Amino acid sequence: MNLFPASANSVYWVAIAALSCSFAGAPAAAIVWARTPYATGAGEPATQPVKFDHRHHVRDAAIDCVYCHDGALRAPVAGVPATSLCMGCHAQIWTDSPELASVRASALTDTPLRWQRTNALPDFVFFDHAAHTTQGVGCVTCHGRVDRMGQVFAARALTMDFCLDCHRDPKPELRPLDRITDMDWERDETSEPAAPVRSLVHCSTCHR
Repeated sequence: MNLFPASANSVYWVAIAALSCSFAGAPAAAIVWARTPYATGAGEPATQPVKFDHRHHVRDAAIDCVYCHDGALRAPVAGVPATSLCMGCHAQIWTDSPELASVRASALTDTPLRWQRTNALPDFVFFDHAAHTTQGVGCVTCHGRVDRMGQVFAARALTMDFCLDCHRDPKPELRPLDRITDMDWERDETSEPAAPVRSLVHCSTCHR
């Protein structure tokens, strides 16, 4: 006499299949989630201690990227300017603006503002700004049209896929060195890379 009905076999195999799918699906779901804007923060402005409008400073005032982020051409980290640099202009204009009260206090007390990072890579990824900018990779390639951002946000997810796509074929993203910070520059048939093109896809390029 059978203890279970014949349909129990089907239930058993369905349960086994569902369990197997869950083991395989959980990592896949996590990988997919990690690439969504919800996880990467791409496209979402961060709340900053000062309402700094890149449109006004980059487009209207024509301030070059490296004036504030001076490490981008010479160091691994682009850097965030000290408020003393801001006060080079704002000691003369908008001197009483309540929007700049925290900037003035920061400069007077030599206490840095706590800016929120908008573009972040995992700790196990090595990235050198200077290695890219000195080879002809423009700011806009990774950071997007910052000159059109009221509040700056991550324009790209900066996933491994994004980096590898460029590393496999960097030539379309390379520009003359005097156009690194030019947001409006566009490649044409006469454009040539500023340096020899190399395809760097070995693991140790980014993971050291």
